[in-house]
Amino acid sequence: MNLSATLSHRFNLIQSTAYFIRKHFLVVVSLSLIAAFGRVIQLGGFGAISTWLHIVLEVVIESARILLCIYVLGFANVKNGLLRIKRFFTSKGNRKQQWRTAVQKFKQQWISLVFNLILFMVIAWFFNYLIDQAAYETCFYLKLKEGGILVSSASEWTILLFLKNLSVIPFTLIFETLLLLWLTNKFDRLQHNAQPVY
Repeated sequence: MNLSATLSHRFNLIQSTAYFIRKHFLVVVSLSLIAAFGRVIQLGGFGAISTWLHIVLEVVIESARILLCIYVLGFANVKNGLLRIKRFFTSKGNRKQQWRTAVQKFKQQWISLVFNLILFMVIAWFFNYLIDQAAYETCFYLKLKEGGILVSSASEWTILLFLKNLSVIPFTLIFETLLLLWLTNKFDRLQHNAQPVY
């Protein structure tokens, strides 16, 4: 096996995360925008809000994130994702089998997992670095305030969390969900565009 094929095999989780984001870009971005704008509103980016609206927005933000995880669990199908979760919690035998599968998979392919986790951490760090640069080292934040898009009392956190909710957070959620599928041997179905699982 040549070097490029070996590396490709080692980083299959990262590659699949990138592939999933590209293939389902509109859904991923739509759910991410809900969370991103929710955070900006919560932080007072458009003006002060009431406590009850803050709570409602938190529910909306977390719901968008949970929906993204369910969407990934179901291989781009929310119904299949919900069925997978239901099976996990209603079938004790299924839970035990999945736990055994995960332990066995980890023992057999821990090196690949370590490679993927290290690359994931590097990518996440790079995303966060770019976001920090955009918030603190450019005039982007000031321009948004000057243009009246953000209120004058808004802090840099409005930009930081908006950009994080569009990049590193969905990337992390998709990667972690695919990791669960990989550990339980469901991952190959995603790679081969399998039919929904019931």
